[in-house]
Amino acid sequence: MNMKIGDVSNDDINDIASNENDKKTSEQLDTYFTAEVSVPVVSDYRFSWRRLWAFTGPGFLMSIAYLDPGNIESDLQSGTVSRYRLLWVLVWSTIVGLFMQRLAARLGVVTGKHLAEVCYIRYPKVPRILLWIMSEIAIIGSDMQEVIGTAVSIYLLSNRTIPLYAGVLLTILDTFSFLLLDRYGLRKLEAFFALLIAIMAITFGYEFIKVKPLAVDIAKGVVIPYCEGCDSKSLLQAVGIIGCIIMPHNLYLHSALVKSRKVDRKIKEEISDANRYVFIEAVLALGVSLMINIFVTSVFAHELYGKSNADVLQICKATNNSIYDTSDFEDNNKPFDADLYKAGIYMGCQFGAFAMYIWAVGIFAAGQSSTMTGTYSGQFVMEGFLNLKWDRWKRVLLTRTIAIAPTLAVTLTSDIGRLTGMNDYLNALMSIMLPFALLPVLTFTSNVKVMGQFVNGIFMKCFSTIVSFIVISINLYFVIDRVYENGNTLIYTLVAIFGVLYIIFIIYLIICYSVVLLSNPKISIAKPTNSLSNPRL
Repeated sequence: MNMKIGDVSNDDINDIASNENDKKTSEQLDTYFTAEVSVPVVSDYRFSWRRLWAFTGPGFLMSIAYLDPGNIESDLQSGTVSRYRLLWVLVWSTIVGLFMQRLAARLGVVTGKHLAEVCYIRYPKVPRILLWIMSEIAIIGSDMQEVIGTAVSIYLLSNRTIPLYAGVLLTILDTFSFLLLDRYGLRKLEAFFALLIAIMAITFGYEFIKVKPLAVDIAKGVVIPYCEGCDSKSLLQAVGIIGCIIMPHNLYLHSALVKSRKVDRKIKEEISDANRYVFIEAVLALGVSLMINIFVTSVFAHELYGKSNADVLQICKATNNSIYDTSDFEDNNKPFDADLYKAGIYMGCQFGAFAMYIWAVGIFAAGQSSTMTGTYSGQFVMEGFLNLKWDRWKRVLLTRTIAIAPTLAVTLTSDIGRLTGMNDYLNALMSIMLPFALLPVLTFTSNVKVMGQFVNGIFMKCFSTIVSFIVISINLYFVIDRVYENGNTLIYTLVAIFGVLYIIFIIYLIICYSVVLLSNPKISIAKPTNSLSNPRL
């Protein structure tokens, strides 16, 4: 097996990528950030608010993946099914996600290259192409969730006058229009994303204040790791939360975004300081995303937990307004099955049309912001894995067309319930693609050859390995359960064939990781950075 990952020598460790060939490679692999954001120069490396502000931006763009429509739907379903009892799962999933994002960001800061670029240099051709394909599948799946969320929000905002298929098609136009924004500079683009996050915080925060969930119950759900009285549906929902929080393409994204900050990699203290601020910003960004997720979960925990379809239908009938349609809800005693659309209609019935429109605006902001970050992830992945530069509009047109085709087919042949129900399957898709981002991140950040003296320590290696094993196992359980519950003979056959190939590739990546863990020497490095330019590593 021709692996380039664990072959280590002291000369390679101490070599700095400063020759002309390395510069040429760097130019070929650089992404479309044409200008770096300057960082204030300081005489010492004490904490500085000015430097933190300079590093603020990439983490908030990364955090948007924690707020995409798939996550929002998972939040509201969690509250509907288990009330506040799974909030601790949401909290700890976000914390685990933070540490995974930290590893990806450190890779970008230390090496000056993002995850896909390092994969291009380190892995042989066949595994590299397979990783690219898996990454593209994950990005397209995420893109479909964003299309669904945006289409549903347009459907609600127009009070169902704009049909779903038209909303799906409109997502092509709005994505291209937003792409024009980055022509005005990276900082303005980051400010726009911050505005979208603020819109989500305000809209979902408004729902939270309107509903007034019980603070004591929220605190218990966040702090106490319990799920008393939870059934199999609650367990599956907990698995789903973990599955949709850590997104595979987001690791590629974060490792690339941090490259936009100007860091002198010849100075060890400069790299350490950059890592510190990148981590602080990630903590702040994911703290905001966690707050918004808790808002959504708590609102529907308070409003929809224990309600049946008939209960919700009666609430809407009592308001005697045109927000709902009798076909929206079944008249039976089955537990209410919430989704993005039904949740918005319920809010309109219970609190007035304004609450429904506010909900729709929040979903629209979530869909648009995650659409943009998905576009950038796709750009980084394609340029990194294939060493290929493509115009962004071509890239967007390709992935958005692939994402829209099945979504549009569903809108034309079935109802909105089937459309929003696709999110469950797409979350399962994200779950099975996670190892193809997580294992390379662990491999490279644990490799002295790549990270030099910034390599993961013993504690981080053990922690990351155990947590990754748990997360991947949980995600696979989630996928298997979904297939078993909804599959047929044809699906079982296809899954079995794909499963064998999938496991073989996972084993290969685990072997690569194991080689790195077993081959790293104890080092004393005088120079802070290392070379990625040598193709025979």
